Amino acid sequence: MPSALAHYEAFLIKNVSTISSLESTLRSVTWILPGRFRDAELASETVTAVLNVMSMYHDTLLAKVVQADPKYKSLIPPSPHTRYTRAWSEQDWRYKWAARTLQLIRFTELLLEMGLRRKTSSLNRWRGIVLLEIIKATLRLVLLQITRRPVLTPPIPEREIDPSSLPPDSDTSSPTLAPSSPPSSLPETPEHLRNNHVPLPVHPLLTPPPPTKSPDPIEDYLLPKALTTSTVKTPTNLVQPLKSPKDWLAEVVYILRPLVYAIMLFRDRKTNRPLMTVLIMEFVSRNLRRLPSRSASLERSEYALRDRDILWYLMRGSIWQSWTRPKLEAFADKTAHAPLLGLFSAFIRDWIPLIEGYHYYTAP
Repeated sequence: MPSALAHYEAFLIKNVSTISSLESTLRSVTWILPGRFRDAELASETVTAVLNVMSMYHDTLLAKVVQADPKYKSLIPPSPHTRYTRAWSEQDWRYKWAARTLQLIRFTELLLEMGLRRKTSSLNRWRGIVLLEIIKATLRLVLLQITRRPVLTPPIPEREIDPSSLPPDSDTSSPTLAPSSPPSSLPETPEHLRNNHVPLPVHPLLTPPPPTKSPDPIEDYLLPKALTTSTVKTPTNLVQPLKSPKDWLAEVVYILRPLVYAIMLFRDRKTNRPLMTVLIMEFVSRNLRRLPSRSASLERSEYALRDRDILWYLMRGSIWQSWTRPKLEAFADKTAHAPLLGLFSAFIRDWIPLIEGYHYYTAP
């Protein structure tokens, strides 16, 4: 088994560009699978979950390869999110495994719900959902306790490795395989295969235009090389620690929202009480949280992501039943026979039953 795993890792490293393209293609296909055949949503979510888990494993392996090669130099510097999450993962093993476990649950939670819906009763399905939310809330609180900073989404580094910038195939091997013998030098090109022709002069129409003169060439040269505050900060200080009790309360309320929502839905799915409660928690957390400085780009981007996620409430509870769904159905009816738009209409009709039938399609 270790040998097979090592050979797979070596295959991945040598074909990382092809595998990345295949992952992207399969993810696109999963969006159009629901509604095509019986249990198509289960097949689609299975492929999505497997792809996400494999991508997380691939990212971990590629990061090890890059760190093991002293000659590797990324063309694009890592983002603040990658620097921050990678630094905490390397600094504290508890953060690394809590973050990976949390992300693994997020990748598979919808698939688990589909399995529970098919194999157990509705009551046991909701018990499983509540259990998953308890585990997720506990892991987020662990991350909060370790970092004493807001928990980022996602809590693990994202893939930012350019496949073309990886070491050559001849010098790259799996981290679990023994290093191979150094490659011999390539033979010289035979004389009769060399191009001895003198190249023709380039046509004037094909030559690039001369560079325009900038009014301030010194500024144009120095501006891309200027350092920002995020560049000079240590990675773990890209997000400042929570200081006041209000900051801590805002983060804890935000973390507990999904758990409270799941528990209230487990007890009462007929009234607006669960939706109204979690909406109140959302805005309480938003009003209590601190206002990050202009230089805190990572924290500002995290809060901007949380603000955009508020739009998901249009797909939940009574808002979905009384406002969003009728508008989507009316749009689908009007465009059902229109060219091109008819495809989008069919796509909407295929997804409406899934939004209503599964909690994790739109869960906070």
